[in-house]
Amino acid sequence: MTTTMHDGLDLDQVPELAAQLRVDSIRASTSAGSGHPTSSLSAADLLAALMSRHLRYDWDEPAAPGNDHLIFSKGHASPLLYSVYKAAGVVSDQELMEGYRRFDQRLEGHPTPVLPWVDVATGSLGQGLPDAVGVALAGKRLEKAPYRVWVLTGDSELAEGSMWEAFSTASHYGLTNLVTIVDVNRLGQRGETELGWDLDAYAARVEAFGAEAVIIDGHDVGAIDEALSRADDERERPLVILARTLKGKGIPGIEDEPGWHGKPLPQDRAEEAIAALGGERSLQVRGPKPPRIDRPAPHRGTVELPRFETGEEVATRKAYGPALSALADVDERVVALDGEVSNSTGVADFVEAHPDRFFEMFIAEQQMVAATTGLAARGYLAYASTFAAFLTRAADFIRMAPISRADLRLVGSHAGVEIGADGPSQMGLEDLAMIAATQGSTVLYPSDATSTAALVVEMADLHGVSYLRTTRGGYPVLYGPEETFPVGGSKTLRSSEDDAVTLIGAGVTLHEALAAAEALAEDGVRARVIDAYSIKPLDAEGIRAAVGETDGRVVVAEDHHAEGGLGAAVLAALAAEPITDLHLKHLAVDGVPGSGTTEELLAWAGIDADHIASAARATLEG
Repeated sequence: MTTTMHDGLDLDQVPELAAQLRVDSIRASTSAGSGHPTSSLSAADLLAALMSRHLRYDWDEPAAPGNDHLIFSKGHASPLLYSVYKAAGVVSDQELMEGYRRFDQRLEGHPTPVLPWVDVATGSLGQGLPDAVGVALAGKRLEKAPYRVWVLTGDSELAEGSMWEAFSTASHYGLTNLVTIVDVNRLGQRGETELGWDLDAYAARVEAFGAEAVIIDGHDVGAIDEALSRADDERERPLVILARTLKGKGIPGIEDEPGWHGKPLPQDRAEEAIAALGGERSLQVRGPKPPRIDRPAPHRGTVELPRFETGEEVATRKAYGPALSALADVDERVVALDGEVSNSTGVADFVEAHPDRFFEMFIAEQQMVAATTGLAARGYLAYASTFAAFLTRAADFIRMAPISRADLRLVGSHAGVEIGADGPSQMGLEDLAMIAATQGSTVLYPSDATSTAALVVEMADLHGVSYLRTTRGGYPVLYGPEETFPVGGSKTLRSSEDDAVTLIGAGVTLHEALAAAEALAEDGVRARVIDAYSIKPLDAEGIRAAVGETDGRVVVAEDHHAEGGLGAAVLAALAAEPITDLHLKHLAVDGVPGSGTTEELLAWAGIDADHIASAARATLEG
């Protein structure tokens, strides 16, 4: 069949496109020897109607500001998405057949932004819809732009709590530009889903979370088209289309049968299925064009950071909000999110100064990080803050950020045993390791207000996931306003030619190391003190030089578990170019802490000034 380009389709032509999408989904997955064809076939009618009649998209200019967004939350249905791209004329049949799921090709097993039409990576279920909330927030609240955000989800995915965080947040913010299409095909990976085809139960849940639910037959193109048309209506609530479908629709002997999830059809079964669907087709279809809208080019003026008096006691979390506000004053792309602890994280200053660029995510940390991802997809510099301990709830969303090529800026306050009486459930002691293990990440742990403010601005120009750890308690300001804090650097606060040992700290332990150095000086022992404010990347060269100059004697102290934090970074740096006769003491939190004062808990953990001084003396004896 010859290829013909259509600008949209009449409704009676949509089934032909749907058949093509089904055939191409089978062909691609069978050619690759892996994939999820049956999960793709159930949603083919939905996507055929959407892409040919409702998706306003300039396929030749995927970065056009007015384009609608199409996000496959059920990312395993990638054969369907790539077949849509073929129908739009941006992926060739050869690439579909030879590039799907192959090494060093862009049609990966689950969609990623290596393709210019993909906004965020999906495949880890429960993430696409929450990410889409961030994109929709940008359109509705920041840009006031007419683009819509269309999300295809599966019914198995609705068992994820993050999906309901997304529905709740979308309803709270009145995201009528967000349309969720749920492919209710009843069959999950190992059998029937939690609710099967009980669409009334799904609708009741959706309505309870504040959205508008519409139940349709997902294979009736007229009903599909009517439901999708609701996106053009004036509404007060987000729209959720619950489509009853058949998994493997159109394949005799496989349609609505369990045991076919994630399995390509063998060649003979594929040929039979393609014949049953009427054979191969080569329609090329593009739907309506998007409205033309203008977005100003990014611009940032000179940042006037808040100033702090040397010696005054300021909690680093209290420097975060004023610094972010100062950055936002000169860069309209800066936005902030928080998990209902803005009065503790310090971002309250930003809320007061820039209320239109602040999004309260309440106690929904997965949604908070996901919304940050979605906002980043629209080019915003989004900073998200909560207690360091609670970021662990969003670990999978953080893990997916590098796959999405997303720039996340995360701020974790109230970290470590330093927080005191609140007890261990509130003490982030794994956060540095979690973020450091994320591909391409940056981990920053400033010790005073001046360095904190400077690093907030540094984060604006970082790519990937960046993390700023702040402290609860107030500590003396160590640096004047003229100091700079490049990522990957460190500061030496005490040094002399006669230094016998190097003390390395960050955050609270830097202040303990300074006190330890004073105690050692009273005994006639000179100690070099290094502020390792940049944990990843670490100033490896500077630390190796300092340790070498103190004859291999070094103490590292951190308010974190021993694994994956500052000590691990220092050890890796020293191992890269081994130092002869190394005498290293690593002090970290071991065991489960309890409640107490900061002083009591630092002593219990063995990371206070007394323990640091004792460890330093031990290196002199070794």
